Amino acid sequence: YIANAKKLLGMTDRIYPQFATHNAHTVAAILEMATDPMAYEFQRLHGMGERLHDLVLTDKGTRCRVYAPVGAHRDLLAYLVRRLLENGANSSFVNQIVDVEVPPEAVAACPIGAMAGLALPNPALPAGPALFGARRNAMGWDLTDAGDLAAIFAKRDGFADTVFQAGPVGAAGTPAVRACLTVLNPATGALVGEATIATAQDVAGAVAIARPWQAPPAERAAALNRAADLYEAAHAEIFALLAREAGKTLADAVAELREAVDFLRFYASGAETLIHPARGVFACISPWNFPLAIFTGQIAAALAAGNGVIAKPAEQTPLIAALAVGLMYRAGVPVSALQFLPGEGATIGAALVRSPLVDGVAFTGSTQTAKLIRQAMADHGNPTAPLIAETGGLNAMVVDSTALPEQAVRDVIASAFQSAGQRCSALRCLYLQEDVADHIEAMLLAAMEELTLGDPWDLVTDIGPVIDAGAQAGIADYIAAARAEGRVIKAMVAPAQGHFIGPTVIRVGGIADMPREIFGPVLHIARFAARDLDRVIDAINATGYGLTFGLHTRIDDRVTQVLARLRVGNAYVNRNQIGAVVGSQPFGGEGMSGTGPKAGGPQYLARFVAAPVVVVVVADASATSEAAVQRALVAMTPATTPVHAENLPGPTGESNRLSAYQRPPLLCLGPSAAGAAAQVAVVQGLGGLAVAAPGLAADALTRLPISGAVWWGDEGAGRAYAQALARRQGAIVPLVGAVDAAHVLLERHVCIDTTASGGNAELLAKVAD
Repeated sequence: YIANAKKLLGMTDRIYPQFATHNAHTVAAILEMATDPMAYEFQRLHGMGERLHDLVLTDKGTRCRVYAPVGAHRDLLAYLVRRLLENGANSSFVNQIVDVEVPPEAVAACPIGAMAGLALPNPALPAGPALFGARRNAMGWDLTDAGDLAAIFAKRDGFADTVFQAGPVGAAGTPAVRACLTVLNPATGALVGEATIATAQDVAGAVAIARPWQAPPAERAAALNRAADLYEAAHAEIFALLAREAGKTLADAVAELREAVDFLRFYASGAETLIHPARGVFACISPWNFPLAIFTGQIAAALAAGNGVIAKPAEQTPLIAALAVGLMYRAGVPVSALQFLPGEGATIGAALVRSPLVDGVAFTGSTQTAKLIRQAMADHGNPTAPLIAETGGLNAMVVDSTALPEQAVRDVIASAFQSAGQRCSALRCLYLQEDVADHIEAMLLAAMEELTLGDPWDLVTDIGPVIDAGAQAGIADYIAAARAEGRVIKAMVAPAQGHFIGPTVIRVGGIADMPREIFGPVLHIARFAARDLDRVIDAINATGYGLTFGLHTRIDDRVTQVLARLRVGNAYVNRNQIGAVVGSQPFGGEGMSGTGPKAGGPQYLARFVAAPVVVVVVADASATSEAAVQRALVAMTPATTPVHAENLPGPTGESNRLSAYQRPPLLCLGPSAAGAAAQVAVVQGLGGLAVAAPGLAADALTRLPISGAVWWGDEGAGRAYAQALARRQGAIVPLVGAVDAAHVLLERHVCIDTTASGGNAELLAKVAD
């Protein structure tokens, strides 16, 4: 402040400086630096600093402008509260000067001397690169800084017209004819590149030659860390491809690159902690909405654990995936451990998940597709091969009457419309308490007018296109049907060229009125009475999905009340509900929103290794009755309190807490009584619930209230159990061989903006330390 004041006072021939302050230190400094009392003025708030400025005005002949806030109660309340907090703070000059217990020399202490006694930067507050300790944080770019932008554009623009290429890598055999896919920019229709499509012969060849990565854990970790460095070095090319192929704005591209880098380093840091061998070969099937981050995260986890990987990117975004695979090869990942097969999910993906040589599948996409994958694995593969699925959601946010409207509107806009609403975590249904609904809704609709739709290559663009013509048509039809019913509150006009959907707001009675997830910039708004909050939570839980949830409130008891009843994987309080950070906000849902474990969390790598099991070929002659098992299951109720919880690292001013809760019981099928008893002991040792059921009829698994079943028998008998579980309605329920903690415990993460209530106790504590 003082340095800037000195600069301003040196330009009084061109500007008229005005200094608003109630601090005698600041006033004294300005008086010392200024030469002409008529060349500037002081300012003070009406009712504050009167005696100070009266003295200065009398003794120094200065000018002082008195100002006062004017407006309605709702506009001024937040301002007045902030003033009270500032002036009431023990460290405030206004507070200290009237406190007779504070000596004058403390009130008037030299600020420069006080600063000299501080250790700067404060060692209690980690700098950005050191935020996660030994794991180096991903590089960031300040998109408000002209220098950073100029550096990005100078390199990125060199790829504006590059025609990128992609094709199968590592597959044995060369088919006579391969189809070629032309990739067009979803915003402009311009050519981005061409991808040669893999064939069924490529799939067979890849599965045949894929091998686990036998290098020592330290060597695997080093290669993944080198890949992270190469990703950052290639940022300009990555930003260009994410904009041109996937329709990503620059802000979204930066966030996606950072997430991909974080995945590489996070899983590399866990490679040497694993005590069990790799499962074998994983098929990694990734989506188009995060074509670099999720693609990289799946592969990095499987490789860190020592598996071989056959990677199948989304058919819409093969070019950025090919670039990523090339960088991994340059980093030292062998081709035998990483095969690359671009192509359609219905052919290449289906062939992969049906292969008995695939030892596990990591998938991100729709719930419906995940169920088809589970069925194919049950019918054709190893019945206990894991499916790690992160699927969709009907995500809600609740804003009550105590929320700060400006903050809530900011977070709603980001949660619903950023990335053109094409995030599985995106806000789909906004519940506004009726007491404040009119005001917040009006603010929201006005804020939407500030959004700019257009080519994501341009920095000014806030909302880019949806991914392709099919997505555009499906969303447009949904909006048209709502408009015909008179439920469209606002629909922004979309550019005529490209696959654009204007951000749209639709009125609903509640989340139950939404037939499915609309994967685009469409927000549904419902209203609720304060007395009906529990009913709102019940309706959200009743959807069967459980991915993300947002809550805006200033009542701590309400935060506790709501979070205790919700069944979601990631909850966010007083902030937006998108953009989970690796290692800080492990991401993944429950119910129909995913199988667990959470990506970027402490349990994720364990699913990629094989703990030893005792395979029993001969089952017990006697069978457990379904009625007896049902009685035992009903008698077991998961605890409502967490089995354990931990605070995760993250930026100051944000609380990130990961808790583990008991899942519903697992059935321990044996097949022998001794095997079932051993399985029960394993589950209980991990903190879970289990019921022994050796010899239980397979069909019973379609009906019983369980979260999974454990099987250590032969593959043939296990297949009937896997097929029965695949026929269940609702959430995907696995047949488990090697049991890990995430099979028996649900991971739930809560992120709270601790600055939202007007103060940051964590920061104050760290500064005090």
